[in-house]
Amino acid sequence: MSTNVFATNGYGEEVDINVMSYNIYHGVGLDGELSLERIADVMKDADAEIIGIQEVDRFYGDRSDFQDQAKELAELLGYHYVYGANLDLDPAEGQEQNRQYGTGILSKYPIIDSENTFLSSFGKEQRGLLRATVNVRGIHVNVYNTHLGLDVPSRLAQVDEIIDVTSSFEGPRILLGDLNAEPDSEEFQLLLEQGNFVDSFADIEDANTFPVINPIKRIDYILSSPSIEHSNQRVIYTEDFDHLPLVTEMKIKR
Repeated sequence: MSTNVFATNGYGEEVDINVMSYNIYHGVGLDGELSLERIADVMKDADAEIIGIQEVDRFYGDRSDFQDQAKELAELLGYHYVYGANLDLDPAEGQEQNRQYGTGILSKYPIIDSENTFLSSFGKEQRGLLRATVNVRGIHVNVYNTHLGLDVPSRLAQVDEIIDVTSSFEGPRILLGDLNAEPDSEEFQLLLEQGNFVDSFADIEDANTFPVINPIKRIDYILSSPSIEHSNQRVIYTEDFDHLPLVTEMKIKR
């Protein structure tokens, strides 16, 4: 009788993972208090296993107590992490490390490769696309995280570049981020139509994420390649920070 090697090693024909996207506003809540512990508690309560975080400081300044925020969140969760510095400035007075600001990916599963790609920003705040290839129980998943610009021309150019990058990798793909665009925008529709992404929250009511108090629009997203199934999509209602985090369960076939 033959033996299924995947089954005997805890691997099945598919894997389930909880995925989150969260703009953490450099760890400062609506009350003006800096607390990565509060953010980590939200992630733990949601049982999030792969998390894209935006507006993340690294030795940036007094506003975040010169924290290495992606690293410290990973340590609070016991997770792996990668960080993409989209701003890389000279050290603050009295400091040795460069002041950095960007995005991060936290993962319960090993990260086997990563890269941060700058996106066209036209002289405005530098934007980027952070990729992490995550080994989810034997399935290599390319996870992308981004925070797009504040004007339509910038976002259209950035979306074109994201489509180019994400289409160059085979296998299951997940795109997380604060896109600063609503679902009916031209730039978001391009991601669905030309980027071949599926919106996890397309049929979910009350999925607005901004602002936290009485949210009126959805600008935060969890997208994936069409082969990935979504379920249990939800917005986490917490008044700690200025965006509401999103979570969805994904089923990825081997």
